[in-house]
Amino acid sequence: MTTKQTKNPKVAVPVITTEKTPIAQALQNHLIFSAFKTSEASTPRDWFVATGHTVRDHMVERWAKTAEAYNAQDPKRVYYLSLEFLIGRMLQNAALNLGIEPEVKQGLSALGHKLEEVVELETDAALGNGGLGRLAACFLDSMASMDIPGTGYGIRYEYGMFRQSISQGQQIENPDNWLRYGNLWEFQRPESHYPIKLYGRVVEFPTPKGTESHWVDAESVMAIAYDMPIPGYNTETVNTLRLWSAKAAREFDLAHFNDGNYEKAVEERNAYENISKVLYPNDASVLGRELRLKQQYFFVSASIQDILRRFLSKHDDWTVLPDKVAIQLNDTHPAIAVAELMYQLVDVHHLKWDQAWKITGKVFAYTNHTLMPEALETWAVDLFANLLPRHLGIIYRINHEFLQLVNHKFPGDTDLLSRVSIIDENNGRRVRMAHLAVIGSHTVNGVAALHSELLRTTLFADFNRIFPGKFINITNGITPRRWLNQCNPGLTKLIDKVIGPDFHRDLSKLRGLEALAEDADFRKTFREIKRSNKERLAKRLEHLTGVRLNPNALFDVQIKRIHEYKRQLLNVLHIITLYNRIRSGQAKDVTPRAVIFGGKAAPGYWLAKLIIRLINDVAAIVNEDSAVGDKLKVVYYPNYEVSAAELLFPGSDLSEQISTAGTEASGTGNMKMALNGALTIGTLDGANVEILEEVGKDNIFIFGLTTEEVAEVKANQYNPWDYYHGNAELKQALDMITGGFFSVDEPDRYQAIGEALLNNGDHYLLLADYASYIATQDEVGKLYQNQEEWSRKAILNVARVGKFSSDRTIGEYADKIWGVKRLDH
Repeated sequence: MTTKQTKNPKVAVPVITTEKTPIAQALQNHLIFSAFKTSEASTPRDWFVATGHTVRDHMVERWAKTAEAYNAQDPKRVYYLSLEFLIGRMLQNAALNLGIEPEVKQGLSALGHKLEEVVELETDAALGNGGLGRLAACFLDSMASMDIPGTGYGIRYEYGMFRQSISQGQQIENPDNWLRYGNLWEFQRPESHYPIKLYGRVVEFPTPKGTESHWVDAESVMAIAYDMPIPGYNTETVNTLRLWSAKAAREFDLAHFNDGNYEKAVEERNAYENISKVLYPNDASVLGRELRLKQQYFFVSASIQDILRRFLSKHDDWTVLPDKVAIQLNDTHPAIAVAELMYQLVDVHHLKWDQAWKITGKVFAYTNHTLMPEALETWAVDLFANLLPRHLGIIYRINHEFLQLVNHKFPGDTDLLSRVSIIDENNGRRVRMAHLAVIGSHTVNGVAALHSELLRTTLFADFNRIFPGKFINITNGITPRRWLNQCNPGLTKLIDKVIGPDFHRDLSKLRGLEALAEDADFRKTFREIKRSNKERLAKRLEHLTGVRLNPNALFDVQIKRIHEYKRQLLNVLHIITLYNRIRSGQAKDVTPRAVIFGGKAAPGYWLAKLIIRLINDVAAIVNEDSAVGDKLKVVYYPNYEVSAAELLFPGSDLSEQISTAGTEASGTGNMKMALNGALTIGTLDGANVEILEEVGKDNIFIFGLTTEEVAEVKANQYNPWDYYHGNAELKQALDMITGGFFSVDEPDRYQAIGEALLNNGDHYLLLADYASYIATQDEVGKLYQNQEEWSRKAILNVARVGKFSSDRTIGEYADKIWGVKRLDH
């Protein structure tokens, strides 16, 4: 860029020249016209803005062409309804998928900047919490990459769940203000807004055609659309993630303001706009539970109205709706969509009930993500009646007709009717959302082979009898674009070099690496890349926590939501056992190990938060013990999010997947770890079963009770005290926890953990699996000392996990559930 002098010699006016590469010139242009800065006055964030707009320009052009193609071809579309979309940072991923990452990197370099530094200035989009949201993001990536017409629908959370910090060992929840600097990837669509009704009452009017129900005296909040582009990899397709923001119908009461009652003036606005404020508000209170249900109905109603508007712009025959629309319910959060579509078809568009129900049953499909009955959403009938009175009436009628069907098929089985009813009459009258989703969907899928089988035989066994063939399995997957290409560029370049680039589009091509596992030179290069990734992770951890890790140590990583069934406590028991062995001199040849945790506990889940505190208290003792030194370190990665995962997965040696068999639906962290060359230690739970099948039993560490054995142990009146008294190391570790060894200032701090494990039944069988886990961890330590053999097994893991690409998963959804075809560009 050059300048010319104006009549005022103190003012220099920028003149855009074409001396640089097109990308470099675009960066320079956007620095001026988007960030409104000159190079001399620019800040690092200005360069992020300029780079983001440059990449966005390339994306928007394809986005517009995709929209034109959809409009012209009118294909059947997939609408993916999810309360979470954990998309992470977009800049580098978009540049990668668009195929311009090298040019962007070169353009920034020509201007004296590094892409690696620029991308660090982007805030993670706080639109999800864990695996559910990350899975949804991977699915959007794959739909676009496979040219499948698809749109994601969710909520534009202003603050996300929370930003986690660790203070004095405890989780501190801070507002996650991810929109502080705006979001250059979103486009507000003020023309796409819909009224969402709440409260009110239902009145019925007799008509010549029967009785009509009218929802009257309802309050209203507006749903405003914000669109984000989702670019496919190496394709022209750019799909859309549409997020809804809540806006009050009346934002400001001037009369109250003029009276000096300033809080009252904005009270109504705040009450309604809270709907899209925070992901998963604490539901420990009545108001918190009401807000959660409001959130779910808010985004579902807006989405259904939007879907029908788009359909009606092209069609006037309702019978073809299932030929043009496929709606996937990601877990039970959007299950109210079944009742909402019936409301729209019957009350708003005046279809007959039977016709509307026939259409509804052909449109919806439901993905179940949990086997635990307590995790399946239910809502008090009283809450439903107050907030959504018309929908409760619709649900009652759906349930009545369904129970008539069941009674016809299985006459006289009143217990069956009670078990499958949408209304649970045994626990204070509650609406079972999973039952509504199952009854209102044509297909229900589990997310791993074991999970789907357990759905059919346990959780939904009755429904499987009623609807044979409705339940299928589609194992989860992850997008290799973010979880290999982007987060592990060193390994990606190595694989490109030795087997070619075809694996980017077909991850099964990684099988070409198998033979190279026997090549000593390849193993050496593979280890060097892993070492570099570990150094990068160690540097970040030291910056965040002050704990310095030795990259030569075994990086033992457990990163996931903090929950009792995921058994972070079992990992802690192993740490304490190792610590005791080192202190007593029993582990002179112990393998140096750095145990890394990460994950958030729900704000109202006090025991999970206590587990976080215990991990940090144990870390404080272990890390400062001079007798231990670098033999054992423990560190907690604060505020685990997608950008953190992009460091943790490539930097991991050992992947902890240790949930009680029969509790984890699938897991996707296990897939990401294996793809990046970590070996798995895990139970036969979720997708671990299929990872074992793919990588082979010699290349994974399996321990613990199987699902069948778990059921048998529980049936035989499991007594955790037997294990406590029968294993000296276990007893010592538990006594240290409950006796205040790690909490001298408050000796009784962890009594509740002892109660949960010993007196309250040890529901997730930590004590029963302890001995097997410790023995298997001993095997892990021994193998890690043989770096050649460890590397060979790690390479085989990378080579054999191609099945777990989300492209394969989405292909199965498209064929088995949605019946959609790829866009013809």
